[in-house]
Amino acid sequence: MYKRFVKPLLFQLDAEHTHHFVFDNLKRGYRVPGTAALLRGLYDFQHPSLEREIFGLKFRNPIGLAAGFDKNADLTDELAALGFGFVEIGTVTPRAQPGNPAPRLFRLPADAALINRMGFNNDGAEAVATRLRQRRSSMLIGGNIGKNKDTPNEHAAADYVACFDALFDVVDYFVVNVSSPNTPNLRQLQEKAPLIDLLQQVQTRNQAHPNPKPLLLKIAPDLTDGQLDDILLIARETQLSGLVATNTTISREGLQIAPQQVQQLGAGGLSGRPLRQRATEVIRYLHHKSNGELPIIGVGGIFSAADAQEKLAAGAALVQLYTGFIYEGPALVKRINKALVQ
Repeated sequence: MYKRFVKPLLFQLDAEHTHHFVFDNLKRGYRVPGTAALLRGLYDFQHPSLEREIFGLKFRNPIGLAAGFDKNADLTDELAALGFGFVEIGTVTPRAQPGNPAPRLFRLPADAALINRMGFNNDGAEAVATRLRQRRSSMLIGGNIGKNKDTPNEHAAADYVACFDALFDVVDYFVVNVSSPNTPNLRQLQEKAPLIDLLQQVQTRNQAHPNPKPLLLKIAPDLTDGQLDDILLIARETQLSGLVATNTTISREGLQIAPQQVQQLGAGGLSGRPLRQRATEVIRYLHHKSNGELPIIGVGGIFSAADAQEKLAAGAALVQLYTGFIYEGPALVKRINKALVQ
């Protein structure tokens, strides 16, 4: 029903307006008595064989929602009713910020892809933490954290620590995001020396707690094998719990859309089906090089159960949806979970 009736209507609207329209109506509808049970009946599918224990956390199923969709933790209860095993909120910055000027989110239907240059638009860490304290579901929540746009890289670690402190009591794991292409100079923090310094500062704060939280790093798909080797060395040195592979790509190779149209859309991170193969390659490489000892959350181009199984076979312990969820609709989560059981 979604792909035949709902999606064609939604895709008539500007992409960002559609996002807010869906959010607002899902929140309103969820308040109507019986809606939560209806959503669970339609989209939730649980089975004991789907449960996973990864970095000390018990996931009810391995299908999560990637960061960038529910930036401000507005829909955690509603998304739990849609069958997700976990949701990663954010990217959250210490202070609220509007992000980049609109238009900043574009669909590429011929490629089943999106280009976004949102720029970490969010309500700020304290507001997000307050919202998470009010949620009712027990679904696991990841906190994806970043720096404010106007914070220079030499002071970036302080921003990540501030977000970590604000969200520590309300999320189950953390993801350090230095791989978004939409905040100026952010990807420079993926270089070895600044990344070690940043992660060590956050990890020092983490280890000071009696019960530290799993700390992961989200990486770009555009890294070379040598850079991926460095990431694994850094992960060991800073005692990371895992990696999220991958973020969006700055590559525009192999798209069906005309090059001049791509150029008109401008800068931003590309997600969706064109990212599937490269994301899987990165997962497979990291899994092999780490001897399977470092858990990986696989994300990038998952539009079907086969796509999810491909990521898991490559070495991912868990997977996340984003663009596939937008193109395929909420039934995708259930289809994947059912296929994993079978």
